[in-house]
Amino acid sequence: MEQPNYVKTVSQHTTSTTKAMDQLKCCVIIPTYNNHKTLKKVLEGVLLYTQNVIVVNDGSTDTTSDILDKFSNIRTISLPHNIGKGYALRKGFELALELGFHFAITIDSDGQHFPDDIPVLIGNLSQETSKDVLYIGARNMGQKGVPKKSSFGNKFSNFWFWVETGIRLQDTQSGYRLYPILALKDIKFFTKKFEFEIEAIVKAAWNGIEVKNIPIKVTYDVTERVSHFRPFTDFSRISLLNTYLVILTLLYIFPRDLIRKIKKKGIKRFFHEDFLGSNDSHEKKALSIALGVLIGLSPLWGFQTLIVIFLAVLFKLNKTIAFAFSNVSFAPFIPFVLFISLKIGHWVLGTEFNFTFEEAGANFEVIKHLKSYIIGSITLSLIGSFTAGICGYIILNIFDRKKIALKNG
Repeated sequence: MEQPNYVKTVSQHTTSTTKAMDQLKCCVIIPTYNNHKTLKKVLEGVLLYTQNVIVVNDGSTDTTSDILDKFSNIRTISLPHNIGKGYALRKGFELALELGFHFAITIDSDGQHFPDDIPVLIGNLSQETSKDVLYIGARNMGQKGVPKKSSFGNKFSNFWFWVETGIRLQDTQSGYRLYPILALKDIKFFTKKFEFEIEAIVKAAWNGIEVKNIPIKVTYDVTERVSHFRPFTDFSRISLLNTYLVILTLLYIFPRDLIRKIKKKGIKRFFHEDFLGSNDSHEKKALSIALGVLIGLSPLWGFQTLIVIFLAVLFKLNKTIAFAFSNVSFAPFIPFVLFISLKIGHWVLGTEFNFTFEEAGANFEVIKHLKSYIIGSITLSLIGSFTAGICGYIILNIFDRKKIALKNG
C-alpha cells in the first residue's frame, strides 16, 4: 500500500536533516535530571532525525536509568550524583568532541521543546557562510501558559547580555541551542549549574562567535513538566555571574576590543569610520565626548573605565567615544592634570599656590593638598567636559558641512 503524500514529505524532510547533520558533524546532547515523565517522548522525537545522541544523566533518582536502558543506540554518561545542568552539558561537549563532532544541539528533557525544530536549526546553519555561530532557540514569551517568572527572568538576562556584549537578543535563557563546540573548545568555563548557559554565550560572543536567535516552538505542560530551577538560589548565582561578567567587560573586554579595532584600522580610519561615521546624532556624540572628558579628569583614579562605560550604557551614549575621551588623563598627561587641578583648587579656595610643575609631579605630598586637588579636579573636569562637548559638536557640524559641499560638487 502506497504511503500518503504527507508521510513521504515528512520522511524526506527527516532524511535530508539527518544527512545535513552528518555532513556538519552535529550531534544532539540531552542533559536530564528526574524527568522520567517526558524523557522517553523527547528521545523518540530526536531519534527521528539522528542516531548521534548523547544523554547525560545528572544523578537522577527516578526511573531515568531504566528508560535509558531501553535505548541501546544512544550514548549515555551517568553521573554518580546531581551536579548541575552546566556540568552535564560540559561533560556532553567533551564526549562529543572526542567522537569527532563539531556542533551539538542541546535540548531539555522536560518536554517544553519540540524535536521537530531540529531541521530549523540545521537548515539555518547550512546556509551560514561562517560556521562560527551559536544559535539560541527564541521562545515566544508572550504566548499563553508562559510563567511570569520565566518572562521576567528572560528580560533580566537579555539586558545584562546586551551590557556585556552589545548584542540585543529576544531570548538568552532557552536551553534549546546549537553550540559550535569545536570553536568553543579552547574557552575556559567555570560554572556548573544553570548559569553556565549565560557564561557560554557571553564568552562565545567575546571570542568572535556570532550569537543569534532562531524562532522555535515551546510548550509549558504543568502536568508533565518538572523544572529544577530554584528561583532564589539559581537567580542569585546568575546575578553574581553577571556582576563578574559586567566588571570584566568594562575593565578588560571593551578596552581590549577598542584597542584591537584601532590597531586594525589605524587611528585615521578609526576616526572617520567609528567617530565621524557613527550613525549617532551629533548631539549624542558631543555628549559622549563630554562624558568621557568629565570622568577622565575627575579624581576617580582606577575606576574611570568602569564608570564611564557604565554611564554610557545607562544614558545610551556612544561607548566607544566616551571611553576614548576618558583617556584624556592617561599616563603622560597625569602630572599636567594634577598640576592644573591643584592650581585651580588653590585659586577656588583662595589659598597660596607656591610650588612648581616639577614639585607637583615628583614626590608630591598629595594628602597635604587633597582638598585643593579634589575641588580643583572637579572644577577642571566640569569646565573641560563642557568645553570638549561644545567643541566636539562644532567640529562635527563643520565636517558634516564639508561632506555635503563635496557631494554637491
